[in-house]
Amino acid sequence: MTTQPISHHGRRLLDRRQFLASTGMGASTIALASLLHQDTAHANDTPWRPTIDPAQPNAPRGTHYAPKAKRVIILFCSGACSHVDTFDYKPDLIKYHGKPMPGADKLVTFQGEQGNLTKSPYKFKPRGQSGKHISELVDHLGELADDMCFLHAMTGKSNTHGPGENYMSTGFTLDGFPSLGSWVNYALGTENQDLPAFVAIPDPRGVPQSSVNNWGPGFIPAVFQGTPFNASKPIRNLARPASVTRSSDAATRDFLKRLNDEHLKRFPGDTELAARIASYELAAKMQLSVPEVSDLSSESASTHAMYGTDSPDRVRAGFARNCLLARRLVERGVRVVQLFNGAYAMGEGVGNWDGHKSLKKQYDIHGPILDRPATALLRDLKQRGLLEDTLFVWTTEFGRMPTFQKGASGRDHNPYGFTTWLAGAGVKAPFSFGATDPFGHKATDNITSVHDFHATILHLLGLDHERLSFYHNGIERRLTDVHGRVIHEILT
Repeated sequence: MTTQPISHHGRRLLDRRQFLASTGMGASTIALASLLHQDTAHANDTPWRPTIDPAQPNAPRGTHYAPKAKRVIILFCSGACSHVDTFDYKPDLIKYHGKPMPGADKLVTFQGEQGNLTKSPYKFKPRGQSGKHISELVDHLGELADDMCFLHAMTGKSNTHGPGENYMSTGFTLDGFPSLGSWVNYALGTENQDLPAFVAIPDPRGVPQSSVNNWGPGFIPAVFQGTPFNASKPIRNLARPASVTRSSDAATRDFLKRLNDEHLKRFPGDTELAARIASYELAAKMQLSVPEVSDLSSESASTHAMYGTDSPDRVRAGFARNCLLARRLVERGVRVVQLFNGAYAMGEGVGNWDGHKSLKKQYDIHGPILDRPATALLRDLKQRGLLEDTLFVWTTEFGRMPTFQKGASGRDHNPYGFTTWLAGAGVKAPFSFGATDPFGHKATDNITSVHDFHATILHLLGLDHERLSFYHNGIERRLTDVHGRVIHEILT
């Protein structure tokens, strides 16, 4: 056999030193390429803080990418509405009714030891073209099942109402963090300059347990907090005194604006002064705009009948008016409306969904208060074309147990698996994502967290939850902390 002579290049490849040098150069080239790739990737992960003009803090600002939703309505059922009695159908609760839950002997939860598995006192039936099973407790909402996108494997971090509400509204169980609505207001501002960018509408019976935490600004500027008022309790001290004519009032405001403008020229760059003047000017505009938007008399008789504002039940009528107010607010360009169903101060389960002792008796009251007006709101948004670019969110702070409490006829707190749902801009419908176990105790499939929930809402509004931040006490703070992923599976 003839051996071919080795070329000069071949001898260099066989040279040990040259081989190691070439290998080293190759490795460094790979490392450099990796670093350059990471730099490119991280360029889109850098914290983003919107540029805010102190003189116009609510001026509209751009998004990170094209939004599917321009505005959001969040309907929050405070007190922890039971998923297994509303939207999460569990045939095994019927099959094993009255028997111990497997693997949960003498289970102790928030209020104590649990009893046996207990089927819902409300019948479920298939709804719409999708055949989604929804309880008769929310019979009217069930009619719109084909418009809903359900998250059946939501999980929380607390089994206590206050921290649970904090977590659902702010992403943290502790006090002092900005609410979801405040983050959106801070990021996007509003195209409407006569009304607040973010309005919280408390239940006619009062406020939820965490009260202002649900719409508070936390550590971001106070100008971005929610403004609380409802149909029965409008913003106070807005009415013009009877002794002052409309023309005199307008002239006074114009004169005051000129004085403020001249004063501001003397202190250019004083952002606190500019912000204070801006807040006063918005308050002056609200003297005209809030009474108008709160005046429901201009709505047709058929609209009032659809919502049920004429109900002889004071609370039902009050919540119906709040729902109608919510539609009027988003129609006029309010960016975020947080609508509450249920109040805390009346006592456990009396004015909210906290059904520990006698769930059937209490839910027979709460269900009709929620059902018809909430359905009318969703239907009204759809009929007016507003649902095309409005995200409608239904939520509660956590779920409830599939068992009844030992010695009681109600369900204890359950943050391990519960249901929320969305409708409108950018979400699949009808659609269900995630599942709890056969009894509704714990999330098992496609588990989602509140941080995922918030990340998805921000995404639909055109915001990247990993970039939107506020620098506070040496930390780049985010609504989703260091967690969360956009639930792309539910998006169109």
